[in-house]
Amino acid sequence: MTTVTETGAIRDALGLLKDREQVAERLLEASAKHSFDPDTELDWDAPLEDGKWFWPPELVSLYDTPLWRRMPEEQRMELARHEAASLASLGIWFEVILMQLLVRHIYDKPLTSAHVRYALTEIADECRHSKMFARMITKGGAPAYPVSRLHHNLGRLLKTVSTTPGSFAATLLGEEILDWMQRLTFPDERVQPLVRGVTRIHVVEEARHVRYAREELRRQMATCPRWEAGLTRLSCGEAARVFSFAFVNPQVYTNVGLDRNEAVAQARASDHRREVMRTGAKRLTDFLDETGVLRGVGRRLWVSSGLLAP
Repeated sequence: MTTVTETGAIRDALGLLKDREQVAERLLEASAKHSFDPDTELDWDAPLEDGKWFWPPELVSLYDTPLWRRMPEEQRMELARHEAASLASLGIWFEVILMQLLVRHIYDKPLTSAHVRYALTEIADECRHSKMFARMITKGGAPAYPVSRLHHNLGRLLKTVSTTPGSFAATLLGEEILDWMQRLTFPDERVQPLVRGVTRIHVVEEARHVRYAREELRRQMATCPRWEAGLTRLSCGEAARVFSFAFVNPQVYTNVGLDRNEAVAQARASDHRREVMRTGAKRLTDFLDETGVLRGVGRRLWVSSGLLAP
């Protein structure tokens, strides 16, 4: 015989499933109206414009440090160009991980559901984004900056052991901070038109990805067992720590003629840089706090990452 408690749990579960489908249907409609093919949407043959930045100077890691104040304008712009390539390289790495996590998420889901159809739509988006970032790196003339071997292998571990809610928390980590920066970039007329075009496309399409991940993370954290919630908090905190350290590859400093150790030290000590990163992460950390992800050891890892104030 079904108890009152069990009936309520079944009703809640059905409500969550219905909500999941409604969200996916709306996202599919938005995707049909506002999706882009970067290969045809952007003018890849147009020459780069002299005197334009590849990234807003206020978002460059050394902005307003003693080292920055000593650098000539040309070197500052060169650093911005290399940091844009570093961020695009990081974006490709993260999106490859996210695509694998999404494929794993839908493996046991009803294959004709709107939820699965939207996940496949998002994977297609991420494929285009990764190709777009790679093409932007090539066009900009800076090298690609792969993450360190340690972080590469930690990413491999995350893909293997991540819980379902942990996968969506990692998705948001990889999307929301860069999204905040890109929202400042695409309307900035100081920035190269191509970079502005790339960030505009990414912002429009990532808004849907963020909604999908937020809704699923909220749903998962409300229903998952205690052990899974605990592992999610731990993996999310470690992912935040890795992400913050990998955000700018230190090789960029060497490649623009700076002392690498001095540049790394000044970037880490910079109040401006700390404020930029925490501001970029605030919308995300507020949401993770609300959904119960920022607790215990996981919260301490977020603080150690510099993305969350003590």
